[in-house]
Amino acid sequence: MKQMAIVICNYNYEHFLAEAIESSLAQDHPGTRVIVIDDGSMDGSRAVIEQYGSRVSAVFKENGGQVSAYNVAVDIVDTEFVIFLDSDDVLYPGVVSEVMREFEKGDLAKVQFRLDVIDESGMQTGAYVPNSAPPADCGRLLMDGWLYPSPPASGNAYRVSALRQIFPVPESSINRYGADFYAIYGAALIGPVATIPRSLGAYRVHHAITPSVSFANSEQINKAPKAFKERWVTLREIARDRLNLDLPPAFHDFAHEKAYFGSNLYRAPFGTRWRWMMHDSRAYLHTIVANPFWSLKKKAGTLFLSSLCLLPYSPLSDFVVRYITNPLARRGTVER
Repeated sequence: MKQMAIVICNYNYEHFLAEAIESSLAQDHPGTRVIVIDDGSMDGSRAVIEQYGSRVSAVFKENGGQVSAYNVAVDIVDTEFVIFLDSDDVLYPGVVSEVMREFEKGDLAKVQFRLDVIDESGMQTGAYVPNSAPPADCGRLLMDGWLYPSPPASGNAYRVSALRQIFPVPESSINRYGADFYAIYGAALIGPVATIPRSLGAYRVHHAITPSVSFANSEQINKAPKAFKERWVTLREIARDRLNLDLPPAFHDFAHEKAYFGSNLYRAPFGTRWRWMMHDSRAYLHTIVANPFWSLKKKAGTLFLSSLCLLPYSPLSDFVVRYITNPLARRGTVER
């Protein structure tokens, strides 16, 4: 029987860790193993992990960041497939069985599935990620510079042999986090990606829903764009050196560009909004107009909403920016 490892990477999330472990142990696929890698937590995480005894395999390491934890996991896992579950997220019952059925259909590098978005208390928000489904040949899109729609870390299952062509990823002070970036997009350079179009887990968002313009947990909206660019540079180097593939110097991604949109226009004066839209919005508009995953209706709607930021009424502009950049502000589905 083919086996799946669920690797839970944890750092100071003792209040959520048990729920993540329980959801992993509850899987009905008999070949499921649960591994917890604690990245030097300073809270009570170790006690939470140790209470499960031999039901989980535990690795306690010095703090090195998420990339370091993924590097360790890819090196030690001895199963054919793996899911990386963030320690504040949960998997629904039966996800491993469904994912394994997809892997049995072909030589896939990755199977992804939707995640419901929950708040810090675990309540459903009505949102989910991602909203758009990519084609199977995501590698071709990456070679054209497009980051394909993918859920965060917990919504992806990988063939371990594919990850081992990408990892280990270089560890540095500017590359401690975002390990799922390399797994998500690196795997697509190795082989096809399959999508299960329903929610099989939950992604927890910790910050306040409004009036925030930030959606991701790990980074502030003004830091995420720079981090993405640095990761793309690293992925290009890995692709060139290990896979003999030449990725383009720049990438296109609406989630990335809307971070610039939000950080520059939210609570900005009327003149500042006009200057940005007239002179600095080219990349943002390109990821709308040329987006290979969106319908014409969605493109037109996003362009119309964006244009409302040119009106002199600041409360309307701020509402639009929140609506576009943070799906939780509208309790709708998440655009990717």
